[in-house]
Amino acid sequence: MISATALIALFGALIGSFLNVVAYRVPKRISVVSPPSACTQCGVRIKGYDNIPVLSWCLLRGKCRNCKSAISVRYPLIELGTAIFFALVASWVFSGGISMRWRETLTVGIVATAAVLLAYLYLAAISVALTVIDIETHTLPNSIVVPAYPVSVVLLTAAGFLGGEPGRVLGALVGGIAMFGMYLLLALASRGGMGLGDVKLAGVLGLYLGWLGWGPLAVGAFGAFLLGGLFSVMLIITRRANRKSGIPFGPWMLAGAWLGILGGRDIANWYLALFGLA
Repeated sequence: MISATALIALFGALIGSFLNVVAYRVPKRISVVSPPSACTQCGVRIKGYDNIPVLSWCLLRGKCRNCKSAISVRYPLIELGTAIFFALVASWVFSGGISMRWRETLTVGIVATAAVLLAYLYLAAISVALTVIDIETHTLPNSIVVPAYPVSVVLLTAAGFLGGEPGRVLGALVGGIAMFGMYLLLALASRGGMGLGDVKLAGVLGLYLGWLGWGPLAVGAFGAFLLGGLFSVMLIITRRANRKSGIPFGPWMLAGAWLGILGGRDIANWYLALFGLA
């Protein structure tokens, strides 16, 4: 599985290059497929050999080949970060991070594993894009969040049925509805303190967490508030923000969800063991 993980990491770097385009263009409401990538300063189209993830930026020393203007380090960092993220997700899936009773047929098991992997790699990709966009613009674009609903439902449904555990599909739907409802109530109660973008994203994250079970769902749902709260307190203590400062919550929702996905089962079991319930 090491070679497969390495290939997925390489694929992640390529996806990271595309996510750079998404993070830059979507908030500006520009098509992500046309026109082709170009220097934001001189407008000259970027050649294919100058668009190799991470490597091209290093070879060009972070400057445009044509006008020599600086290219933000954010581009290779997103490409490298996405590659590492994809490798982490692949390792989690291949190492049995998802406890499933695959059907005995090897072919079906491979297809089911591929469906699970694709589903969570898709979530990883939109997590990167949404995190960057929310930090920079304090928005979670509908053009990314809304299509995630049908895509996620199709992939998770396929994985559940192919894996011989259709009950996971029901868990995903319950998780999605539960988190959407919880965030909707919080948004109404906060009177503008929480945006509808957070509410819509919560439903997507609930699908993935609910598919894994109640432990990951609980950890992922409350992990966002714990991590976001600690970060906010740290900013206030260091006087980089005050109680009225607007802090994007989407990145913490995503961080909490991935905490639940990758470690929610173990964390939930540990917590229950403290009270002798495990």
